[in-house]
Amino acid sequence: MRKIKTSLIVLGTLFFLSACSLPGLKTSRNANTIAITGGITTEAQILGSIVAEMIEHYTDKETTIINNLGTTNINHQAMLNGDAQISAARYTGTDVASTLQLDPITDPKAAFDTVKREFASRFDQTWFPSYGFENSYVFLVREDTAKKFNLKTVSDLADVADQLVIGADRAWMTREGDGYPGFTKAYGFSFASILPMQIGLVYDAVATGHMDVVLGYSTDGRITSNQLVMLEDDRHFFPPYDASPVATNAILEQVPELTEIFARLEKTIDTTTMQQLNAKADNELLEPSIVAKQFLEVHDYFEGGTTK
Repeated sequence: MRKIKTSLIVLGTLFFLSACSLPGLKTSRNANTIAITGGITTEAQILGSIVAEMIEHYTDKETTIINNLGTTNINHQAMLNGDAQISAARYTGTDVASTLQLDPITDPKAAFDTVKREFASRFDQTWFPSYGFENSYVFLVREDTAKKFNLKTVSDLADVADQLVIGADRAWMTREGDGYPGFTKAYGFSFASILPMQIGLVYDAVATGHMDVVLGYSTDGRITSNQLVMLEDDRHFFPPYDASPVATNAILEQVPELTEIFARLEKTIDTTTMQQLNAKADNELLEPSIVAKQFLEVHDYFEGGTTK
């Protein structure tokens, strides 16, 4: 098997605003190489490596993985520019709000049908069925904080929002729909002190006491390892965030085997499995690419098809 190349691209505001191709990506890719966006999270990087490994296992194509794309919009722009042909980790609720600029959709099937239809018509891309898990936003606190303020639900934060320091994903704080502006309307309160953070740093920040409350991801393995308490979204503000790969129709026409590869990955990773995979990288400090390879080897690269 050929070695999968990984491009570590640090992107700033200039790249986010630019409509130009991301520097250095197209020139490093030949016609036999498929570029895959991973992301800034451990989960996205694991999924990127899973997709890359599957492609190299079942086709004669090489792959390169573009990680450290800081937001969904940057990820999406890379696809539109032709710098990448596959996004390994896209989430229904996020793309409904940020990419499609639509109101949040609470029904999972309706959300999937919407992104599938709109991505096909607007962008000439195919949104494939979910890997089998949802990665929702979740507010997290330490056990001592939950006990001190009697916190069980997000609504319980209302009475103490002026006493707590909150850390949240930078993109979420400004995004309309399922972001902070919509949250304040749905729950009827705002936080006196809310600080933008890289999502990967929030778990240690709350565990070590630098933050009182953080907004994290429900599949992150550090929730269990840090003994954090998840607060119930009692007003059901957050929409479904089912995880799927997305590919350009151009690459699907060039490499028709990709459709079968994504079908093999459908419903193969549930929430518990994704938490375990994330924990191997975040807690045991294994490289996401190694975690992905071990997972596929255990399952024989899903030679028998899907586990549906």
